[in-house]
Amino acid sequence: MSIIIKSDEEIAAMRQAGRITAMVLERLRLQVRPGMKTKELDAIAARELEKLGAKPSFKGYQGFPANLCVSVNDEIVHGIPGERILAEGDIVSLDFGAIFMGFHGDAAVTVAVGETSPQARQLIEATEGALKAGIAAAYPGARLGDISAAIQHYVEARGYSVVREYTGHGIGREMHEEPQIPNFGLVGTGPVLRKGMTLALEPMVNAGDWRTRVSDDHWTVLTADGSLSAHFEHTIAITDSEPEVLTIV
Repeated sequence: MSIIIKSDEEIAAMRQAGRITAMVLERLRLQVRPGMKTKELDAIAARELEKLGAKPSFKGYQGFPANLCVSVNDEIVHGIPGERILAEGDIVSLDFGAIFMGFHGDAAVTVAVGETSPQARQLIEATEGALKAGIAAAYPGARLGDISAAIQHYVEARGYSVVREYTGHGIGREMHEEPQIPNFGLVGTGPVLRKGMTLALEPMVNAGDWRTRVSDDHWTVLTADGSLSAHFEHTIAITDSEPEVLTIV
């Protein structure tokens, strides 16, 4: 496994890519409302990217047709924006990446569409908490498995399950670099974290079983049992001390 260590200059460029990613994602989060088509969110992402002078990470990647992944309710990840109309009470995961100065930022958030159920809100809160737990474990000298274990423990302690077939990843000049970062694992295992590593942590959490299936569009990943799913992600850099979150405004 060859993990790329970034220079201070490269991380500065990634900080800009991350900030753009976060700005567009926040704009999208504020626009989510009942009655809108998911393709409207993709159009917003395209407009905001153009204004900011960046390019989409996702569009064209292995043939993906959109700027943004929009996954609703039991859809976990990789949902293709289209004619689907968001309804009151849905939850929607927005996964977005931007390229700026040759570097990628990648982030995701799950939001409620209007008023939703307490169960859905609790799932969203637990998934965001799992991301924070993973970030807190990402300090120099720790091991990659410490991040995975922190996410898994946080999720399972609350009665949910972590998706196992899809993972976080290294990130930089390529959207997906080594290492893969599972959302489950053992403390004290895996590569040692070193200053200059840049990672995309992304817990995907199901209200029911962890197993998944892929829809007929060959992209959208759903829960196998039809339960709700939520997804949060940040791009981070390992520093001399606490991790730096790059995908923030």
